[in-house]
Amino acid sequence: MKLRDYQQNALDAIAREFEDKSSTLAVLPTGTGKTVLFAHVAQSASSGRVMVLAHREELITQAADKIHRVMGQRPDIEMAGRWANDSMFGRSRVVVSSIQTQIAGANGGRMRRFKPDDFGLVIIDEAHHTPARSYRKVIEHYRQNPACKVLGVTATPDRADEEALGQVFESVAFVYEVVDAIRDGYLVPISQRSVMVEGLDFSDIRTTAGDLNGADLEAVMTAEKMLHQIASPTIELSGDRKTLLFCTSVKHAEAMSEILNRHRAECARWVCGETPGDERRQTLADYAAGRFQYLCNVGVLTEGFDDPGIQVVAIARPTKSRALYAQMVGRGTRPLPGLIDGVEQAEDRRRAILLSGKTEVEVLDFVGNSGRHKLVCAADILGGKYSDEAVELATKMLHEDGQGNVIDALEKAQEELDRKAREAEEAKQREIANRAKVVGKARFQTRSVNPFDILSIEPVREHLWDAGKTLTDKQVAMLQRAGIPTEHLSVAEARRLCQEIVSRWKSGKCTFKQAAMLKRFGYSTDCSMMEASRVIDAVKAAGWRVPHGEEAMV
Repeated sequence: MKLRDYQQNALDAIAREFEDKSSTLAVLPTGTGKTVLFAHVAQSASSGRVMVLAHREELITQAADKIHRVMGQRPDIEMAGRWANDSMFGRSRVVVSSIQTQIAGANGGRMRRFKPDDFGLVIIDEAHHTPARSYRKVIEHYRQNPACKVLGVTATPDRADEEALGQVFESVAFVYEVVDAIRDGYLVPISQRSVMVEGLDFSDIRTTAGDLNGADLEAVMTAEKMLHQIASPTIELSGDRKTLLFCTSVKHAEAMSEILNRHRAECARWVCGETPGDERRQTLADYAAGRFQYLCNVGVLTEGFDDPGIQVVAIARPTKSRALYAQMVGRGTRPLPGLIDGVEQAEDRRRAILLSGKTEVEVLDFVGNSGRHKLVCAADILGGKYSDEAVELATKMLHEDGQGNVIDALEKAQEELDRKAREAEEAKQREIANRAKVVGKARFQTRSVNPFDILSIEPVREHLWDAGKTLTDKQVAMLQRAGIPTEHLSVAEARRLCQEIVSRWKSGKCTFKQAAMLKRFGYSTDCSMMEASRVIDAVKAAGWRVPHGEEAMV
């Protein structure tokens, strides 16, 4: 299984972090191949066995399958009634186990079957669960071997999770945002449609463990009027597109399915965590085969469920959790199967998606009176590179317009905020200039270097897992060698710039120093080192001016 460019960059970044750190985190959005990535990490582990931990049967099965395909060796599975081979001669190098099984049983749990000294690497899927006591207990068991490394992989986590993850992992090796994956043509664009529901009121719902209280939410969402006011627009707006609905409770999922079937017989089914395994697998198989259009679920299809045919995601389960919302929307962001396989250029992948039968995923957000609650919407999960103010403004714009492409809304919001900031700065400079006419003083100029502007990449939002941390010696050394000032960079900014330096070096693109010179004279920085050298030599020969006849390149 050939790695995509960002997966290879993530693999290399993890290896660099493990040179002097015992634990690190990789963040990649749903649908971009986290499982394939950590299967390659397992393959490249230099010593000892590998323990892969997850918390759901679907994740266990998925991990075992990908590891088998990458390594050519079937891993052992330690889960419920399945026991990993403990024989010295018959055991696999990799064990995939559920966290529940690891801590189950007497005398400290079944993890005691495994000797820590045998394991050189522990990989934790859906690592935003890692701060839980159960995970920490298992990690502590394997970390009795001081040489054991720990890798966590997760999709975009909630802000609260970020701070907790910073207490578990020493560093963040790699971050690939949802917006990156969409622009690179690996995920489909996200369109949000805000559906105003008369009488929908969340203002009196309590908050429990950081999210809307489940019982309170169920009472609101299962009222007969609310059920119809969500079912009717879902049917009208989804057309004939495959639709996945996230519901608040088992009662809600069952009721939504029943009402959808009133509109059109046998068009909807529902599943939950208590649905028997065989029945759930058959339901998902029928859904994948297109035997019914609407699948209602509660808390069971947020992780480990892949169906690229989903074109509409209906959020009938409002949430304050960015992580949960990202998982729900992520079920619909995959392109159609085989569409972008082997397509090398991002532009060509985006064009293939645009010309396919699935040009985007549409998210239906049912909007009412949220009261004191800040409910998450699509702009929140795509806003990792935008300011909080831009996310807030984009959300307002999407609600006012009723629908729209989320990235376009974010860019428009950021441009508006940047325009206001420029106007404020220009007004400030005019005021300073007017004062300078009254009081004589020496004139001088300063030029601040913005590496993100020079490399034509977007700045990044500071994550809470980086709070209080300083740049590592390796980051400082790499950035200074590239000619990038480090004194005002955050850890997140340094990580992003280091990723860009490595990526440009691998692809043969011009260096930062070359890019800075090209930018100064108005040239594109998206060129090779050889082309950059030619242009800079021509500029130098012309007395540090754009040579006559080369204006077309500006």
